[in-house]
Parts: sequence; structure tokens; C-alpha cells
Amino acid sequence: MSDLFSVEPQKPLAEALRPQALDQVIGQQHLIGSGKPLSLAVESGKPHSMILWGPPGVGKTTLARILAASFDAEFIPISAVFAGVKDIREAVERANAVLQRSGRRTILFVDEVHRFNKSQQDAFLPFVESGLITFIGATTENPSFEVNSALLSRAQVYVLNSLSEDELKQLFERARSEGALDGLNFDDPAVSTLTGYADGDARRFLNLLEQTRTAAQTRGAADIDPAFLEDVLTLNARRFDKGGDAFYDQISALHKSVRGSNPDAALYWLSRMLDGGADARYLARRIVRMAWEDIGLADPRAMQIANDAALTYERLGSPEGELALGQAVIYLAVAAKSNAGYNAYNQARAFVKQDKSRPVPVHLRNAPTRLMKELGYGHAYRYAHDEPHAYAAGETYLPEGLEDIEWYRPVPRGLESKIQDKLAFLRQLDADAQQNPDSEKQE
Repeated sequence: MSDLFSVEPQKPLAEALRPQALDQVIGQQHLIGSGKPLSLAVESGKPHSMILWGPPGVGKTTLARILAASFDAEFIPISAVFAGVKDIREAVERANAVLQRSGRRTILFVDEVHRFNKSQQDAFLPFVESGLITFIGATTENPSFEVNSALLSRAQVYVLNSLSEDELKQLFERARSEGALDGLNFDDPAVSTLTGYADGDARRFLNLLEQTRTAAQTRGAADIDPAFLEDVLTLNARRFDKGGDAFYDQISALHKSVRGSNPDAALYWLSRMLDGGADARYLARRIVRMAWEDIGLADPRAMQIANDAALTYERLGSPEGELALGQAVIYLAVAAKSNAGYNAYNQARAFVKQDKSRPVPVHLRNAPTRLMKELGYGHAYRYAHDEPHAYAAGETYLPEGLEDIEWYRPVPRGLESKIQDKLAFLRQLDADAQQNPDSEKQE
């Protein structure tokens, strides 16, 4: 076994294999490849403040350490999970001491910077502005929402990606070449299984390798196949932040797959979210929303199926009730689509919000008392059921000045195509009544 593992046998594999230079980093070539932003920054010798945004285990801390070493800067790491303004103040004092003593710059690395509140984030600003510290923040959350605008304007945002299967396999080969897997024979399916379990997270991949190595040494095993991995590894759900961007990106993908009439994609995203630990009740509520927003009256059965699926899940729970959610998204995906009702409702709400309070037309008012009747309430109201086609042609139901409003425009799909025909017929009756207001009503 190489010196790397014999000198510090207790060091975790992820730490033992941590890259020490940009050319050792696997992945993120859009940032560290030749001519790319971080490579150019190192070549220039001029550090700048930045925010590294990406999922767990993709090298945010590693890149920050490498940049500090490349710039020969003091590296001060703090975690926003545990730190407060006092820790920020101490870091600034240390940076100032280093500058006075050696003239060296300081890179202040803040892990999970999104956990700092606005006042804590503001505490960095004077020292970033003065150049005393170069700020590098790491976050799994969208900086647009989680980092205040003043700090965001002083830092370049770099997006880091999950590692691909090929990149994780490169990491496997590095571990093997460093002697970390001496005495173990992994077949190709086992390596593919591990990359699938890691879900793009390098740290998780190396931890799984370490668990496998420990289990193999304990059992005296040498050959590693998928069956061995399934037997010895304790697996958590896939990487999935129930409150972060991954959550909202995936629910967006599910909704858009349903709207786009792709049942296979809808099932994929539903399964991804369930596999990642999303609350199935939340998904059920969103499925009901999809039925009302994107299908509406084009296929009223969609609303019933979505509601029934939600009730079924409440009764059966997981995993049995998940089948109902799956069937619901299939139906919603293949159903006729219409957002006419959704648009009409939004237009009506927006109009009412900005409009004045218009009086109810007198003929539509309720008249439960003699006084109200004497004032004309309900007078000349035409009872639709007594009219031809059960429709009082030419009657007005909106306040004065709003007679020409037409928010609901059904689409020529599904049941709404018949609704469209009926509304056209009724409008023709209105037009005829206006042209011949004194003509006799005929069936």
C-alpha cells in the first residue's frame, strides 16, 4: 500500500484523495479547464470574491482550498451552520494580522453561506470592499434567493455540476491507482452500481468505496460484485434537498411533463421525487393543482382522478398509495389540455383587484322585503328556465360598463370544444335579440 495510506491509515478516503491542484480535480472542466474562469484567475495571480453554487460533493471546498494555495493566501474556513458574527470578526482580525505580519492576502471561505442571515452576510461587506479579505462562499441553494444583493454584487457566481458517471469512474481509477483498493477486485457492474448509488456526489462515492473496503476486509472477501454491494452497504435515499432548488426544479419538471403530454417523463420525475424522499402528500396536492390549471374543463375527469388519487394515498400510504399518484399523472399527461379556465380566473382577479366597487344591476338584486321591491330590486329579471333554450337572450349580468368582457375563451380540445360551440350559439342568440329586441321569442 502506498505511503498515502500507510502514514495516516485513519484518514477518510475522501480526505486522502482530495486534490491539491487544479489539474488533479475531476469534473468542473467548464470552470477549471484551459482558458476557463478559475484557470485564468490562477494564471493572473489575482484572486476575486466568488460564490460556488452546486450540489453536495462536487468539490466546492476543494476548489476554495486549491485557489488559496495557488494564490499563496491565508485560508480561513468557517461554516455558517455553526458560526456567527463573532466568528466573522475573529476571522477579519486574523486576516488583518496576517496582512500586517507577512503582507499575505486572506481567502475567507464560508461553507453553506446561505445559512447566514442578512445581517451576518452584511458583516463581510466592508472587508470585501476594502480588499482585506477575498470572499469565497459555498452554497447548495440558489444565490439569487439566499445571498443578499450587496454581497452578490461583489462576488462572481460559478455553478458547479454533479459528477457524471464517467467522472466518478475516473475517481474510482484514481483510488485504485493510489492503492486504496489493494486486494479488491471490482467487476464492471459493481463500479456502475456504485456510481449509481453516488448520484453525482464524489464524497458519497468515496465513502461508499470506503464502506465496501471495510466490509470486504472484515469478511475476508476479494471479489466485489453488485450482490456484495447490496448486501453490505447501508444506503440512504438519493441526494434530494426537500426545501432547496433540487426540489423545486424537479416538481417543475413533473408539472411541465404533464402539461407537455409526456406520460413517461411525468412518471420519471414523480418516481425521482418519491425516491428522493419528497412528501407524497405534497405531490398529491400538486397533481390536483395540475388538473385544474392545465386541463380544466377540457376533461373534467382529470380533476376527479387527481382527487381520487390523493384520497387513495391518504388511505393506503406508501408504497401502495404511490401507484394511484402514478396512474393520475399518466392520465393527466394524456388528457386534453386547456388553461382557459386558469387564465380567465387570473384575469378576473386582476381586474377586480384594480377596479372600483361597481353596484349590482338592479334587476339582479335580491328583493326579500316590500321596500326593496318598491325600489325595483329584481324588477324585470328574466328567469332563464322560462326562456327558449333556457337562456334569456340579451340579458345582462355584469355591472354597467363591463358588458363586453370575455375572459373565458375555451380551447378547441376535449369537452371545451363543445363548450366553445355552445357559447358561440348563445352569443348568436344575444346578437339576434339586440337586432330584434321586440320580436317574439321562438324555440
